Amino acid sequence: MWCSNLITSIFAAAAAAVEGYGIKTHINYEVVTGIFKQDDPATNASSFNFTAENFGLIERKYPSDWSLFRRPTSWQRLNRYIETLNLKAKHNERYTLLFLGRHGEGYHNTAETYYGTPAWNCYWAEQDGNGTVTWADAHLTPKGIAQAQHANKFWSTLLAPQTYYTSPLHRCLDTARLTFAGLPLPSTSPFVPTVKESFREGISAHTCDRRSTRSSLRAAFPAYRFERGFAERDPVWTALHAEPAAVQDVRSRAVLDDVFGSDRSTYISVTAHSGEIASLLRVLGHGVFGLATGAALPVLVKASTRTVVGGGGSATRTGSWPVQKTCGVPPGVRDSSCNDCSCCA
Repeated sequence: MWCSNLITSIFAAAAAAVEGYGIKTHINYEVVTGIFKQDDPATNASSFNFTAENFGLIERKYPSDWSLFRRPTSWQRLNRYIETLNLKAKHNERYTLLFLGRHGEGYHNTAETYYGTPAWNCYWAEQDGNGTVTWADAHLTPKGIAQAQHANKFWSTLLAPQTYYTSPLHRCLDTARLTFAGLPLPSTSPFVPTVKESFREGISAHTCDRRSTRSSLRAAFPAYRFERGFAERDPVWTALHAEPAAVQDVRSRAVLDDVFGSDRSTYISVTAHSGEIASLLRVLGHGVFGLATGAALPVLVKASTRTVVGGGGSATRTGSWPVQKTCGVPPGVRDSSCNDCSCCA
């Protein structure tokens, strides 16, 4: 029951943003398709290059094009289209463009490649490091830093986010800084990201998913805002326990409800992880689209809010998390059949 209590506390801030005295708010999320190539199931995620493809923005006409003069860029035309959608939306509807970015390569990524997934999952990932490299709350590798810097150059040509959110894990905090710091942003929307606990990676027994203390993160990123109630020590990670995917989706919906319930921005950036972004896409109703390290995905979302009396609102989680199987020594095979540690002696 330890996990039930801890995860309930981490959801409390999100739930408070959408709940009243017996009256709860339910937000329905819908992906507006036909805007980005990533919405099309035929797009190959494994070979997709988001910078070479202009973030996947489809070159198309919009009903609002007539209102623009001269030769607007494709992003300026999209901006006007989203403005028009919001002007015509019902009082309980809004359109928001989410930019979901995965962190650059971290030392945990290179360790998995080096050891192979079975040895990584079943032994090495539960260690803090190997004596040479540390991957507990993994930092970015030089390649990961370069990936974020490359994204920084690309972002200078795009619509700037109005608000920024990030996972509390170090690799995301650093990726966000390298991606957005130094850009010519509007004075009304500076790069001051909010650190939200529930945008973290799926919580596994891997030490790369265990976050550092609040005080150490604040010292490393003094300009960042930490959400109200952000604990000094990691309140949810514990050795050898893993968060089920269904529970992660509950968490992802709660944090989306929190953001959409309190932030009226049209352009929102979230820096997170492959597993967490996959969970967010499930909640939004987007198709599966895997991201390489350092890659990002735009999603145009229609959010419809309705009030429910005596029901609905944020979900809560019950039950305990399963114990994750490991091996006493690293498996000597690299075959994927042992990714679940079933080959351990």
